Amino acid sequence: MKNKVLVTGGAGFIGSHVCEMYLKEDYEVLCVDNLSSGKVDNICHLLADDRFTFVEADINDTTKMLAIFQSFRPTIINHHAAQKSVVSSIEDPMYDLDINLGGLLILLQCVQKFPIEKFIYVSSGGALSKVIEGTEKSKESDTPQLISPYAITKYAGEKYLDIYANTYGFDYTVLRYANVFGPRQIPDGECGVVPIFVTNILANKPSVLMTYPDMPKGCTRDYVYVGDVVEANRLVSEKAVNTVINIGTGDEIAILDIYNTILDVFEKDIAITIEGPRAGDVKRSVLANDRAKELTGWTNQVSLKEGLVALREAMLQQQA
Repeated sequence: MKNKVLVTGGAGFIGSHVCEMYLKEDYEVLCVDNLSSGKVDNICHLLADDRFTFVEADINDTTKMLAIFQSFRPTIINHHAAQKSVVSSIEDPMYDLDINLGGLLILLQCVQKFPIEKFIYVSSGGALSKVIEGTEKSKESDTPQLISPYAITKYAGEKYLDIYANTYGFDYTVLRYANVFGPRQIPDGECGVVPIFVTNILANKPSVLMTYPDMPKGCTRDYVYVGDVVEANRLVSEKAVNTVINIGTGDEIAILDIYNTILDVFEKDIAITIEGPRAGDVKRSVLANDRAKELTGWTNQVSLKEGLVALREAMLQQQA
């Protein structure tokens, strides 16, 4: 019998790549997405596969989700659906709470009635970073800064999942992603800085760099290619680790350096506009990935430049 996986947010940037992986691994896949940011175009090539089903639904719809669980009976939940913007969480914290915690709790209520084997929860290594000093890297055991509602809801979600897993007897893995980039990413907010820069560069428009007096090159981030992230999902679907693991490269890169690397890969030369900092932003973020290596054997394989080249090639193929 095939493993049956429910992927929430499966029509999104990362979720659609994860759905592809599951089909390659011969899972039966049910993709649930309300298409608020996901796109049917991301998964249309999967619809002809009889192992793949797409349902347009909101994870906050308890009745609909219970019906989905009752008919599909997943053995694994891969939970990518989220409100993912730090800025939006500050502007509308109730919506952030409803999606990131309310939606998770509805899934966990469904699990009480329809038991599963594994739950994969996507969290944020960047938003849950500690205050980094010197050459430090943020570890899973560090105390996060929690300077935005988004960070708080993601952190609380990790704790809820641990409680429910222990109470209802299923395995789980929390994947704290670094800043993920790659094909299908949409240019929306701080989590989409790479596609924002790429879109502007290709349109010969200047981009905006948020800087601090002590950080003239902007915030620093850890950028991980989507293909490496998908591999992490594959590994923990086979063997859960029942803890939190960082999925990042361990390389700290300033936003201005990201911009300049994109200019190099896309062979452009366009100036960038400098502005002040933005509320809720973590100034420095880089993830220690030792725990992921130790528990799953995962390590990133694709460098920033290699990933940007792959993104450029994917965009050229799409235009062809």
